[in-house]
Amino acid sequence: MHAFPTLPAIRAARHRLGDRVETTCVRRWRDDPLQARLAPGTDVWLKEELFQRTGSFKPRGALTVMMSLTPEQLARGVTGVSAGNHAISLAYSARQLHSTAKVVMPRTANPYRIMLCEELGAEVVLVDNVHEAFETARAIERDEGRTFVHPYEGPLTALGTATVGMEFIEQTRANGIELDAVVVAAGGGGLTGGVACAVKLLAPDTKVYVVEPEGADTMHRSFAAGAPQSIDKVRTIADSLGAPRCEPYSFALNQAYVDDVVLVSDEQIRDAMRLLYRSAKLVTEPAGAASLAAVLGPLRDRLAGKQVGVVVCGGNVDAASFCGYLAD
Repeated sequence: MHAFPTLPAIRAARHRLGDRVETTCVRRWRDDPLQARLAPGTDVWLKEELFQRTGSFKPRGALTVMMSLTPEQLARGVTGVSAGNHAISLAYSARQLHSTAKVVMPRTANPYRIMLCEELGAEVVLVDNVHEAFETARAIERDEGRTFVHPYEGPLTALGTATVGMEFIEQTRANGIELDAVVVAAGGGGLTGGVACAVKLLAPDTKVYVVEPEGADTMHRSFAAGAPQSIDKVRTIADSLGAPRCEPYSFALNQAYVDDVVLVSDEQIRDAMRLLYRSAKLVTEPAGAASLAAVLGPLRDRLAGKQVGVVVCGGNVDAASFCGYLAD
């Protein structure tokens, strides 16, 4: 098992990423509709990763992996599996590093995300489901010599996502605030593991809560079993959180630094999307609202009177789908 990220390594990774990624905004969210839903005295701080390059946090990990490749590897290009955001980030990262990307996506992927991949120069291969997607990407890796960049597994991916947690703690401290808790959604565990590691290194007393949809509960099952688990099918509107299984490194990282994993329903996610739109003026994809759904639901009483950090992980959704989620 590879070592977990250290604070100097996370700082070095962020320096190396430079202006290829944004230091996304952190703001205190104060509004009557929000306060009416929270326990008294709870304050919410948003880390707005939906304003990251490509519309989600994903380039932090993808670029960190790809910047470690040799010139020969970059010349052969990369491949990967994604419902959208990782594929978009691979396309963006390949363009930034003068490489190429051939990404595998399920046919159910949002056409808007497929379009974004193609606009960034990626070749998109569509397959029937996420399990077939992994097999296809491995075949591309074998046959074309491309490097497979995993959507959430591995020490370099976690090193990149840890920059979200480091920024969050340092930005809130710049506002004179010590966060009591950070809430972040899991789509396999790469983001949550990296964020939790960085948060605990900088602020050991800050709780880190991971959120999953009920229909894609691989991390929740893995925590209960004490070992990585799989699911047979993804059953949630938050397809960006639809990991088919946990992997060893990301599971171990989450297990070491995460305080608890909680589940939210699709209706709770829709409700959180509505509130983010009405009150925070944010257009999020379902995955981007999952953390807030937990703050309003299963974590509400535990977070009473606390300073709570919420990672808004992405906003890649087309207008018709977004309106449909809010209307359901």
